[in-house]
Amino acid sequence: MAAVIDDKALPLWIWPLAELQALITTAKGWEGRNRQLMLMAKRLPGLKLAQKQPAAEVTGCESRTWLLHQVKDGCHWFAADSDARIVRGLLVLLLAAVNGQTTAAVQAFDGRQWFRDLGLLEHLSPSRGNGLLAIVDAIQHAVSDPNHRP
Repeated sequence: MAAVIDDKALPLWIWPLAELQALITTAKGWEGRNRQLMLMAKRLPGLKLAQKQPAAEVTGCESRTWLLHQVKDGCHWFAADSDARIVRGLLVLLLAAVNGQTTAAVQAFDGRQWFRDLGLLEHLSPSRGNGLLAIVDAIQHAVSDPNHRP
């Protein structure tokens, strides 16, 4: 689940999606993609300890992962963090794809297929892949019911 937050708690940032996708798709093999994910993980701003509340924790992830959500001017904004570096790298990609998007755009986003198209999903362990999809599902749920508080 994603915790709903106020406007002051979440920085409104957008990552350069095309640039990030190019880094992944031009990397040589899984080792190259994994290295890019590790580098991307360093770019993800961490959440403050006070934001890492049980209501923000995503269930179904192998590692602890937190997701925050807000709607501003009709667009959805997310912030996330994880205690696993590879998940942090995957979060950079996912947030770049959904941040600043409308409800319709986020609902139309097929995260499972997108991560397959990037050549990432098939290289993750089953538990890591299921955790990634749990994050995608939490984002979908948040935009479907932005007033939901888990």
